[in-house]
Amino acid sequence: MFLITEYIPIFILLMIASGIACIILGASYLLSAQKPDTEKVSVYECGFDPYDDARNSFDVRFYLVAILFIIFDLEVMFLFPWAVSLAQNNEIGFWTMIDFLLELTVGFVYVWKIGALEWK
Repeated sequence: MFLITEYIPIFILLMIASGIACIILGASYLLSAQKPDTEKVSVYECGFDPYDDARNSFDVRFYLVAILFIIFDLEVMFLFPWAVSLAQNNEIGFWTMIDFLLELTVGFVYVWKIGALEWK
C-alpha cells in the first residue's frame, strides 16, 4: 500500500498533462479554419507534379542529395558536444576532433569536385 501512494503524484501529473494535451488538440481543431483545397491537401516535397502517375521513376539525384545531407549533418552534430566540453578535453581529444574535421573536409571537397552537389 505504501508503494502505491508514492506513485499518486506521478499519476496526477499524467492526468493533468493528458487533459491539457486534449484541450489543446481539441481547441486547435475547433478554432482552425477547415477549408481543404486541392493544392492544400496535395502531396508535396517529392520533386514531382502531384497530379502525375505515382509510378514514375525517380532521379537518383534525389537520393544522393538526401544521403549527403544526412551524412554531413550528422557529422557536424558531433561538433556541439565537443565544443561544449572543450575546456575539459585533453590534448588527445582536441587532436582527435581536428583529425575528424580534416576527414570531413576531405570528404566534402571530394563530393564537391565530382559534382555530386550540382543539380543539372
